[in-house]
Amino acid sequence: MSLLSVADLSVTYDTKRRAPTHAVRGVSFDIEAGECVGLLGESGCGKSTLGTALLRLLDKPARITGGSVTFDGQDITSLDEASLRPLRWRQLSTVFQSSMNSLNPVLTVEAQFRDVFTTHTDLSSVEIRARSEELLEMVLIDPSFLRFYPHELSGGMKQRVALALALALDPKLVVLDEPTTGLDVVVQRSILDSVRTLQREKGFAVLLISHDLGTVLEVADRVLVMYAGELVEEQDSAGMLRAAQHPYTRGLLGSYADPRDEEVDVTYIPGRPPDLSLVHEGCLFADRCPEVIDRCRTEAPPLDLVGMARVACHVAAARPSSRVDLDSHFAPHERPGEAVEDVLTVEGVRKTYTTRRRGSVAAVSDVSFALRRGHVTALVGQSGSGKSTIAKLITGVEKPDEGSVRFGSLEVHSLRGRALRAYRRHVQLVFQDPFSALNPVKTVWQALSRPLRNHLGLSTEDARARAASLLSTVGLPVDFMERYPHQMSGGQRQRVVVARSLAPEPTVLVADEPISMLDVSIRAEIVELLDELVRKRNLAMLYITHDLLSARLLADEVLVLQSGSVVERGEALSVIRASEADYTKLLLDSLPNPFAKPAEDAAS
Repeated sequence: MSLLSVADLSVTYDTKRRAPTHAVRGVSFDIEAGECVGLLGESGCGKSTLGTALLRLLDKPARITGGSVTFDGQDITSLDEASLRPLRWRQLSTVFQSSMNSLNPVLTVEAQFRDVFTTHTDLSSVEIRARSEELLEMVLIDPSFLRFYPHELSGGMKQRVALALALALDPKLVVLDEPTTGLDVVVQRSILDSVRTLQREKGFAVLLISHDLGTVLEVADRVLVMYAGELVEEQDSAGMLRAAQHPYTRGLLGSYADPRDEEVDVTYIPGRPPDLSLVHEGCLFADRCPEVIDRCRTEAPPLDLVGMARVACHVAAARPSSRVDLDSHFAPHERPGEAVEDVLTVEGVRKTYTTRRRGSVAAVSDVSFALRRGHVTALVGQSGSGKSTIAKLITGVEKPDEGSVRFGSLEVHSLRGRALRAYRRHVQLVFQDPFSALNPVKTVWQALSRPLRNHLGLSTEDARARAASLLSTVGLPVDFMERYPHQMSGGQRQRVVVARSLAPEPTVLVADEPISMLDVSIRAEIVELLDELVRKRNLAMLYITHDLLSARLLADEVLVLQSGSVVERGEALSVIRASEADYTKLLLDSLPNPFAKPAEDAAS
């Protein structure tokens, strides 16, 4: 008997103003004891809703509308809250999405462990303290951090604490919902290694929910691919790498590559998922599928066995197993070799911060580089390496302790009043998180009109015409001007953020981790957009990232930062394919790379 058995599970969101949204639609799968199963798909496909439903943690207006969830022989969909309480944490636990928000910000780490143990056990205060210290050591955190608050921990440490809390009572199944999203590659690697090591030692099962294809295929024994609320493919990870069957899965595979490969060609999936509040006939992926046939538009495919996989696709059995390229793709661009103009120079900047617990911390130490028109410079490094501090120095938000930032002949940190305002028109930011970068109660038109009026002094009529042109530039139709952020996908929101940064006609774009919060299928799309803008508008760009694949695709020059200092720099391809610094090699070795995973290991 399987540890977890999900049979024909459906979840619906009821709303007053529109038809119900069928977020999970007839999903069935099993998880065996000690198994690691990956759940892969784009944002909005129903992954997190499914994971929350398994734990019976759905909030209104979501409700289970069909099917069952059987855990260890017990149907938990029929249990009341009193009966569920002994199961949670002891048998079933979870690490919620986003390490930045998963811990209570007003409680110390020790207090959060104490909550778990006093609620579910009879341990004494001394025993709770000893067990809490043991759990922190288990996830490689010094027990002294028990007295710290979440805001005093790094993102990786917060995620480790959340993992330790989930394992506190030795559960049989742990649901990990996007456990590494937004974390740099080295921290991601350490978190995933911790999960795999602890799973081997303790024997618990894992449901790993993620949109990061590389992570899921490298870690999981078996992978479930979800699209528009339905399972479209189920296969062991090694088999999926050899011969993915569903066109959607193939599209996801096409969006990932090893940046060290001699040739890197990345595809993305055009279009967007369907509206699940509407009635659909046929396959829900049909409008985005490169292999669609007439039958796909009229008859929904069942999840049937094709070879060693379960696949919901009418043409999967008849198609050769080689990977299919989607309609839209791109490769690293080549720029002409003529001399380019330096528009912004950073010379010998240093910045030190003083904190209560750590004293003086050197955030940036003697960093120099130049930004040039038609040229992308990438800053690569872990969280805390100084990348965002450099962005603040360039945009004038922070002032360096030593060194200078010059825009042409102007010293940036001596600018005041109108001069500073004019400078900020020329140097614009593309923010990291498209889900928080836009005001949720303002339309796209309101978001774009403000910089057009403030910086360019345009009339309403002229601003509206310019806003329509900006939307066209970033590949969005003009009717998006009346949309609110919640009515757009993550990729569409990020396109609006890029359009807003282009509104004042800048000379320099500072893109701070612009793809780290996006699905793997959307990342290539946004990188291609940024590349096109740099070339067509002759912009200078500072591209801040911990994603070495996007740096390979987009950047001309790469600077690798470690603890505020540049440890390696050079042409992007040379740095990534022939790195000399040990730290650069560490970043590269930390990348998820399922294509290098031995088949026998993936299938074990």
